[in-house]
Amino acid sequence: MTDKRIIQISLPSTGEDEWLATKESIMSGWLTQGPKVAAFEKAFATRHSLKHALATTSCTTGLHLILAAMGIGPGDEVLVPAFTWVSTANVVLYCGAKPILVDVDPVTYNINPEDIAKRITGSTKAIIVVHLFGLCADMDAIRKLVPTHIKIIEDCACATGASYNGISAGALGDAASFSFHPRKSITTGEGGMVVTNDDKLAEVANMLRNHGASVSEEQRHNGPRPYLLPEFNLLGFNYRMTDLQGAVGLVQLSKLDQFISERQKWADYYCEQLADIPWLRMPKMPKKGTHAWQAFVTYVDPSKAPLLRNEIMELLQAKGVSTRPGTHAVHMLGFYRDQYQIKAEDYPGARDCDQNTMAIPLHNRMTKDDYEYVVSAIKAIG
Repeated sequence: MTDKRIIQISLPSTGEDEWLATKESIMSGWLTQGPKVAAFEKAFATRHSLKHALATTSCTTGLHLILAAMGIGPGDEVLVPAFTWVSTANVVLYCGAKPILVDVDPVTYNINPEDIAKRITGSTKAIIVVHLFGLCADMDAIRKLVPTHIKIIEDCACATGASYNGISAGALGDAASFSFHPRKSITTGEGGMVVTNDDKLAEVANMLRNHGASVSEEQRHNGPRPYLLPEFNLLGFNYRMTDLQGAVGLVQLSKLDQFISERQKWADYYCEQLADIPWLRMPKMPKKGTHAWQAFVTYVDPSKAPLLRNEIMELLQAKGVSTRPGTHAVHMLGFYRDQYQIKAEDYPGARDCDQNTMAIPLHNRMTKDDYEYVVSAIKAIG
Protein backbone atom coordinates (compact mmCIF):
# COMPACT_ATOMS: atom_id res chain seq x y z
CA MET A 1 0.00 0.00 0.00
CA THR A 2 2.51 2.57 -1.15
CA ASP A 3 0.21 4.57 -3.42
CA LYS A 4 -1.60 7.49 -1.84
CA ARG A 5 -5.03 8.36 -3.07
CA ILE A 6 -8.18 10.04 -1.85
CA ILE A 7 -11.28 7.87 -1.92
CA GLN A 8 -14.29 10.00 -1.13
CA ILE A 9 -17.08 8.67 1.09
CA SER A 10 -19.52 9.48 -1.73
CA LEU A 11 -19.57 11.11 -5.16
CA PRO A 12 -22.56 11.66 -7.46
CA SER A 13 -22.45 9.73 -10.72
CA THR A 14 -23.24 12.45 -13.23
CA GLY A 15 -21.90 13.28 -16.67
CA GLU A 16 -22.73 14.41 -20.18
CA ASP A 17 -26.26 12.99 -20.14
CA GLU A 18 -27.17 15.20 -17.19
CA TRP A 19 -25.40 18.18 -18.70
CA LEU A 20 -27.28 17.87 -21.99
CA ALA A 21 -30.59 17.53 -20.15
CA THR A 22 -29.85 20.72 -18.23
CA LYS A 23 -28.83 22.50 -21.43
CA GLU A 24 -32.16 21.56 -23.00
CA SER A 25 -34.04 23.17 -20.12
CA ILE A 26 -31.89 26.29 -20.24
CA MET A 27 -32.43 26.70 -23.98
CA SER A 28 -36.20 26.19 -23.60
CA GLY A 29 -36.48 29.20 -21.31
CA TRP A 30 -38.52 27.26 -18.74
CA LEU A 31 -36.34 27.13 -15.64
CA THR A 32 -38.73 26.98 -12.71
CA GLN A 33 -41.20 24.14 -12.04
CA GLY A 34 -42.62 23.06 -15.39
CA PRO A 35 -42.77 20.21 -17.92
CA LYS A 36 -39.52 18.51 -16.89
CA VAL A 37 -40.60 18.39 -13.26
CA ALA A 38 -43.96 17.00 -14.33
CA ALA A 39 -42.24 14.29 -16.40
CA PHE A 40 -39.91 13.44 -13.51
CA GLU A 41 -42.85 13.18 -11.13
CA LYS A 42 -44.75 10.88 -13.48
CA ALA A 43 -41.74 8.62 -14.03
CA PHE A 44 -40.97 8.48 -10.31
CA ALA A 45 -44.55 7.58 -9.41
CA THR A 46 -44.56 4.85 -12.05
CA ARG A 47 -41.23 3.43 -10.87
CA HIS A 48 -42.55 3.17 -7.31
CA SER A 49 -46.08 1.97 -8.25
CA LEU A 50 -47.71 5.01 -6.65
CA LYS A 51 -50.49 7.34 -7.79
CA HIS A 52 -48.92 10.68 -6.87
CA ALA A 53 -45.40 12.13 -6.83
CA LEU A 54 -44.73 15.79 -6.04
CA ALA A 55 -41.23 17.20 -6.49
CA THR A 56 -39.90 19.49 -3.74
CA THR A 57 -36.78 21.39 -2.82
CA SER A 58 -35.57 18.66 -0.43
CA CYS A 59 -36.64 15.62 1.55
CA THR A 60 -36.91 17.92 4.57
CA THR A 61 -39.43 20.21 2.91
CA GLY A 62 -41.21 17.14 1.61
CA LEU A 63 -41.66 15.78 5.13
CA HIS A 64 -42.84 19.20 6.27
CA LEU A 65 -45.40 19.27 3.45
CA ILE A 66 -46.73 15.84 4.44
CA LEU A 67 -47.17 16.81 8.09
CA ALA A 68 -48.79 20.12 7.14
CA ALA A 69 -51.12 18.42 4.65
CA MET A 70 -52.14 15.97 7.36
CA GLY A 71 -53.07 18.88 9.61
CA ILE A 72 -50.54 18.02 12.30
CA GLY A 73 -49.91 20.94 14.64
CA PRO A 74 -49.74 22.19 18.24
CA GLY A 75 -50.73 19.60 20.81
CA ASP A 76 -49.92 16.69 18.49
CA GLU A 77 -47.08 14.22 18.94
CA VAL A 78 -45.11 12.47 16.20
CA LEU A 79 -42.85 9.48 16.87
CA VAL A 80 -39.35 9.82 15.37
CA PRO A 81 -36.33 7.48 15.59
CA ALA A 82 -33.58 8.79 17.86
CA PHE A 83 -30.83 7.87 15.36
CA THR A 84 -31.46 9.81 12.16
CA TRP A 85 -30.52 13.05 10.44
CA VAL A 86 -31.80 15.94 12.55
CA SER A 87 -34.32 17.17 9.96
CA THR A 88 -36.57 14.15 10.63
CA ALA A 89 -37.25 15.59 14.07
CA ASN A 90 -37.03 19.25 13.04
CA VAL A 91 -39.98 19.06 10.64
CA VAL A 92 -42.26 18.08 13.52
CA LEU A 93 -41.28 21.26 15.35
CA TYR A 94 -41.87 23.32 12.19
CA CYS A 95 -45.54 22.34 12.52
CA GLY A 96 -45.70 23.27 16.20
CA ALA A 97 -46.05 19.60 17.17
CA LYS A 98 -43.77 17.63 19.50
CA PRO A 99 -41.29 14.99 18.30
CA ILE A 100 -41.27 11.91 20.54
CA LEU A 101 -38.01 10.04 20.12
CA VAL A 102 -37.97 6.25 19.84
CA ASP A 103 -34.85 4.14 20.28
CA VAL A 104 -33.32 2.19 17.40
CA ASP A 105 -32.08 -1.34 16.86
CA PRO A 106 -28.26 -1.14 16.88
CA VAL A 107 -28.05 -4.00 14.35
CA THR A 108 -30.34 -2.55 11.65
CA TYR A 109 -29.96 1.12 12.75
CA ASN A 110 -33.71 1.48 12.16
CA ILE A 111 -36.50 2.31 14.62
CA ASN A 112 -36.92 -0.40 17.26
CA PRO A 113 -40.48 -1.78 17.15
CA GLU A 114 -40.18 -2.89 20.78
CA ASP A 115 -39.81 0.75 21.87
CA ILE A 116 -42.68 2.12 19.78
CA ALA A 117 -45.55 0.93 21.98
CA LYS A 118 -44.01 2.63 25.03
CA ARG A 119 -44.07 6.02 23.28
CA ILE A 120 -47.63 6.09 21.92
CA THR A 121 -50.07 8.35 23.78
CA GLY A 122 -53.49 9.81 23.13
CA SER A 123 -51.74 12.74 21.42
CA THR A 124 -49.80 10.61 18.94
CA LYS A 125 -50.93 11.50 15.42
CA ALA A 126 -48.15 10.04 13.26
CA ILE A 127 -44.91 8.10 13.18
CA ILE A 128 -42.02 8.90 10.84
CA VAL A 129 -40.28 5.65 9.92
CA VAL A 130 -36.77 6.15 8.52
CA HIS A 131 -35.33 3.54 6.16
CA LEU A 132 -31.81 4.39 7.23
CA PHE A 133 -28.91 4.02 4.81
CA GLY A 134 -31.22 2.21 2.35
CA LEU A 135 -32.48 -0.69 4.51
CA CYS A 136 -36.25 -0.69 4.94
CA ALA A 137 -37.50 -0.75 8.53
CA ASP A 138 -39.48 -3.73 9.85
CA MET A 139 -42.81 -2.50 8.53
CA ASP A 140 -44.74 -5.67 9.41
CA ALA A 141 -43.81 -5.32 13.07
CA ILE A 142 -44.49 -1.59 13.02
CA ARG A 143 -47.96 -2.02 11.54
CA LYS A 144 -48.87 -4.54 14.23
CA LEU A 145 -47.95 -2.02 16.93
CA VAL A 146 -49.26 1.24 15.46
CA PRO A 147 -53.05 1.82 15.70
CA THR A 148 -54.74 2.47 12.37
CA HIS A 149 -55.65 6.07 13.24
CA ILE A 150 -51.95 6.96 13.51
CA LYS A 151 -50.47 7.96 10.16
CA ILE A 152 -47.31 6.19 8.98
CA ILE A 153 -44.89 8.50 7.16
CA GLU A 154 -41.78 7.10 5.50
CA ASP A 155 -38.55 9.08 5.53
CA CYS A 156 -37.05 7.61 2.35
CA ALA A 157 -34.13 10.01 2.15
CA CYS A 158 -31.75 7.05 1.79
CA ALA A 159 -34.15 4.57 0.23
CA THR A 160 -34.62 5.36 -3.46
CA GLY A 161 -34.61 1.93 -5.09
CA ALA A 162 -35.16 -0.01 -1.85
CA SER A 163 -38.01 -2.48 -1.37
CA TYR A 164 -39.67 -4.52 1.37
CA ASN A 165 -41.45 -7.80 0.64
CA GLY A 166 -41.71 -6.83 -3.01
CA ILE A 167 -43.12 -3.35 -2.31
CA SER A 168 -41.11 -0.23 -3.08
CA ALA A 169 -40.02 2.02 -0.26
CA GLY A 170 -42.43 4.94 -0.30
CA ALA A 171 -45.45 2.70 -0.84
CA LEU A 172 -45.34 1.15 2.64
CA GLY A 173 -47.13 3.90 4.56
CA ASP A 174 -49.58 6.76 4.10
CA ALA A 175 -47.03 9.07 2.48
CA ALA A 176 -43.27 9.34 2.03
CA SER A 177 -40.51 11.77 1.15
CA PHE A 178 -37.32 11.03 -0.80
CA SER A 179 -34.03 12.91 -1.07
CA PHE A 180 -31.92 13.70 -4.14
CA HIS A 181 -28.96 15.20 -2.26
CA PRO A 182 -25.59 14.34 -3.89
CA ARG A 183 -24.88 11.69 -1.22
CA LYS A 184 -27.97 9.74 -2.27
CA SER A 185 -28.24 7.03 -4.96
CA ILE A 186 -29.60 9.49 -7.53
CA THR A 187 -29.29 13.25 -7.34
CA THR A 188 -30.68 16.54 -8.60
CA GLY A 189 -28.24 18.58 -6.46
CA GLU A 190 -30.74 19.44 -3.78
CA GLY A 191 -34.28 18.16 -4.19
CA GLY A 192 -36.90 15.77 -2.89
CA MET A 193 -40.09 13.94 -3.80
CA VAL A 194 -43.33 13.44 -1.87
CA VAL A 195 -45.26 10.30 -2.81
CA THR A 196 -48.66 8.98 -1.75
CA ASN A 197 -51.71 7.06 -2.91
CA ASP A 198 -53.99 9.43 -0.97
CA ASP A 199 -55.74 11.72 -3.47
CA LYS A 200 -56.75 14.35 -0.93
CA LEU A 201 -53.32 14.46 0.71
CA ALA A 202 -51.70 14.91 -2.70
CA GLU A 203 -54.11 17.72 -3.59
CA VAL A 204 -53.40 19.66 -0.40
CA ALA A 205 -49.63 19.05 -0.55
CA ASN A 206 -49.57 20.22 -4.15
CA MET A 207 -51.14 23.52 -3.16
CA LEU A 208 -48.99 23.94 -0.06
CA ARG A 209 -45.71 23.58 -1.98
CA ASN A 210 -46.76 26.45 -4.29
CA HIS A 211 -47.63 29.14 -1.72
CA GLY A 212 -51.09 27.60 -1.24
CA ALA A 213 -52.10 28.42 -4.85
CA SER A 214 -55.17 26.67 -6.23
CA VAL A 215 -53.49 26.10 -9.63
CA SER A 216 -49.85 25.61 -10.63
CA GLU A 217 -47.77 28.11 -12.56
CA GLU A 218 -47.69 25.74 -15.53
CA GLN A 219 -51.48 25.48 -15.58
CA ARG A 220 -51.86 29.24 -15.32
CA HIS A 221 -49.33 30.03 -18.07
CA ASN A 222 -50.90 27.52 -20.44
CA GLY A 223 -54.49 28.54 -19.71
CA PRO A 224 -56.75 30.63 -21.96
CA ARG A 225 -57.26 33.47 -19.44
CA PRO A 226 -53.84 34.96 -18.62
CA TYR A 227 -55.33 37.71 -16.47
CA LEU A 228 -56.48 35.25 -13.80
CA LEU A 229 -54.36 34.74 -10.71
CA PRO A 230 -54.91 31.65 -8.53
CA GLU A 231 -56.90 31.65 -5.33
CA PHE A 232 -54.86 31.35 -2.13
CA ASN A 233 -57.02 29.66 0.46
CA LEU A 234 -54.16 27.97 2.34
CA LEU A 235 -51.03 29.35 4.01
CA GLY A 236 -48.43 27.64 1.87
CA PHE A 237 -44.71 27.55 1.18
CA ASN A 238 -42.36 27.86 -1.78
CA TYR A 239 -41.08 24.28 -1.98
CA ARG A 240 -41.04 23.88 -5.78
CA MET A 241 -38.31 22.06 -7.70
CA THR A 242 -36.82 23.78 -10.76
CA ASP A 243 -37.07 22.30 -14.25
CA LEU A 244 -33.27 22.19 -14.37
CA GLN A 245 -33.38 19.73 -11.49
CA GLY A 246 -36.30 17.86 -12.99
CA ALA A 247 -34.35 17.33 -16.20
CA VAL A 248 -31.38 15.93 -14.26
CA GLY A 249 -33.71 13.80 -12.16
CA LEU A 250 -35.21 12.16 -15.23
CA VAL A 251 -31.78 11.10 -16.45
CA GLN A 252 -30.68 9.91 -13.02
CA LEU A 253 -33.88 7.92 -12.48
CA SER A 254 -33.24 6.03 -15.73
CA LYS A 255 -29.93 4.86 -14.21
CA LEU A 256 -31.29 3.94 -10.77
CA ASP A 257 -31.51 0.18 -11.22
CA GLN A 258 -28.00 0.09 -12.68
CA PHE A 259 -26.67 2.15 -9.76
CA ILE A 260 -28.33 -0.11 -7.16
CA SER A 261 -27.06 -3.25 -8.89
CA GLU A 262 -23.49 -1.94 -8.86
CA ARG A 263 -23.72 -0.93 -5.21
CA GLN A 264 -25.09 -4.34 -4.27
CA LYS A 265 -22.17 -6.02 -6.03
CA TRP A 266 -19.61 -4.04 -4.06
CA ALA A 267 -21.54 -4.28 -0.80
CA ASP A 268 -21.32 -8.06 -1.21
CA TYR A 269 -17.60 -7.68 -1.88
CA TYR A 270 -17.08 -5.70 1.33
CA CYS A 271 -19.08 -8.23 3.37
CA GLU A 272 -17.00 -11.09 1.99
CA GLN A 273 -13.61 -9.41 2.31
CA LEU A 274 -14.16 -7.87 5.76
CA ALA A 275 -16.06 -10.77 7.35
CA ASP A 276 -13.04 -12.04 9.29
CA ILE A 277 -12.39 -8.78 11.14
CA PRO A 278 -13.79 -9.54 14.62
CA TRP A 279 -14.21 -5.93 15.67
CA LEU A 280 -16.06 -4.73 12.56
CA ARG A 281 -19.72 -5.69 12.08
CA MET A 282 -21.15 -5.60 8.58
CA PRO A 283 -24.50 -3.93 7.74
CA LYS A 284 -27.70 -5.95 8.01
CA MET A 285 -28.92 -7.45 4.73
CA PRO A 286 -32.68 -7.55 4.04
CA LYS A 287 -34.26 -11.02 4.12
CA LYS A 288 -37.03 -10.11 1.70
CA GLY A 289 -36.34 -6.95 -0.22
CA THR A 290 -33.75 -4.72 -1.83
CA HIS A 291 -31.19 -2.62 0.01
CA ALA A 292 -30.61 0.74 -1.68
CA TRP A 293 -27.07 1.06 -0.26
CA GLN A 294 -27.12 4.82 0.08
CA ALA A 295 -24.22 4.18 2.43
CA PHE A 296 -22.25 1.16 3.64
CA VAL A 297 -22.33 1.63 7.39
CA THR A 298 -20.28 -0.70 9.59
CA TYR A 299 -20.24 -0.95 13.39
CA VAL A 300 -16.95 -0.78 15.30
CA ASP A 301 -17.35 -3.03 18.35
CA PRO A 302 -15.67 -1.10 21.20
CA SER A 303 -15.13 -4.29 23.22
CA LYS A 304 -13.05 -5.88 20.43
CA ALA A 305 -11.55 -3.05 18.39
CA PRO A 306 -7.80 -2.33 18.79
CA LEU A 307 -8.56 1.40 18.82
CA LEU A 308 -11.50 3.72 19.39
CA ARG A 309 -13.78 4.31 16.40
CA ASN A 310 -12.56 7.88 15.98
CA GLU A 311 -8.91 6.80 16.05
CA ILE A 312 -9.63 4.20 13.37
CA MET A 313 -11.30 6.86 11.25
CA GLU A 314 -8.24 9.13 11.63
CA LEU A 315 -5.92 6.32 10.54
CA LEU A 316 -8.03 5.63 7.46
CA GLN A 317 -8.21 9.34 6.63
CA ALA A 318 -4.41 9.50 6.75
CA LYS A 319 -4.32 6.67 4.20
CA GLY A 320 -6.73 8.49 1.90
CA VAL A 321 -9.88 6.56 2.81
CA SER A 322 -12.73 8.87 3.75
CA THR A 323 -15.15 7.69 6.44
CA ARG A 324 -18.02 9.22 8.38
CA PRO A 325 -20.14 8.34 11.40
CA GLY A 326 -23.36 6.73 10.14
CA THR A 327 -25.35 9.74 11.33
CA HIS A 328 -26.08 11.30 14.72
CA ALA A 329 -28.26 10.53 17.70
CA VAL A 330 -30.82 13.33 17.77
CA HIS A 331 -31.13 13.24 21.57
CA MET A 332 -27.40 13.96 21.93
CA LEU A 333 -27.53 17.13 19.80
CA GLY A 334 -27.39 20.39 21.74
CA PHE A 335 -30.82 21.73 20.83
CA TYR A 336 -32.73 18.54 21.67
CA ARG A 337 -30.58 17.69 24.66
CA ASP A 338 -31.20 21.09 26.22
CA GLN A 339 -34.80 21.56 25.07
CA TYR A 340 -36.02 18.25 26.46
CA GLN A 341 -33.43 17.55 29.16
CA ILE A 342 -32.47 14.21 27.60
CA LYS A 343 -29.49 12.13 28.71
CA ALA A 344 -27.36 10.04 26.36
CA GLU A 345 -28.29 6.85 28.20
CA ASP A 346 -32.02 7.48 27.72
CA TYR A 347 -31.71 5.99 24.23
CA PRO A 348 -28.89 3.43 24.48
CA GLY A 349 -29.35 2.02 20.99
CA ALA A 350 -29.10 5.44 19.36
CA ARG A 351 -26.21 6.41 21.64
CA ASP A 352 -24.19 3.32 20.67
CA CYS A 353 -24.89 3.85 16.97
CA ASP A 354 -23.82 7.49 17.30
CA GLN A 355 -20.51 6.52 18.90
CA ASN A 356 -19.62 3.36 16.99
CA THR A 357 -20.98 3.41 13.42
CA MET A 358 -18.55 4.03 10.58
CA ALA A 359 -19.53 4.51 6.94
CA ILE A 360 -16.87 3.50 4.41
CA PRO A 361 -16.76 4.55 0.73
CA LEU A 362 -19.43 3.07 -1.55
CA HIS A 363 -20.58 4.88 -4.67
CA ASN A 364 -20.88 4.50 -8.42
CA ARG A 365 -17.65 6.27 -9.31
CA MET A 366 -15.37 3.91 -7.42
CA THR A 367 -13.18 1.43 -9.27
CA LYS A 368 -12.21 -2.15 -8.40
CA ASP A 369 -8.81 -0.84 -7.28
CA ASP A 370 -10.53 1.66 -4.98
CA TYR A 371 -12.52 -1.07 -3.25
CA GLU A 372 -9.44 -3.26 -2.89
CA TYR A 373 -7.52 -0.32 -1.43
CA VAL A 374 -10.26 0.35 1.18
CA VAL A 375 -10.26 -3.31 2.23
CA SER A 376 -6.46 -3.38 2.51
CA ALA A 377 -6.44 -0.18 4.57
CA ILE A 378 -8.99 -1.56 7.04
CA LYS A 379 -7.28 -4.94 7.34
CA ALA A 380 -3.95 -3.21 8.05
CA ILE A 381 -5.40 -1.74 11.25
CA GLY A 382 -5.30 -5.18 12.88
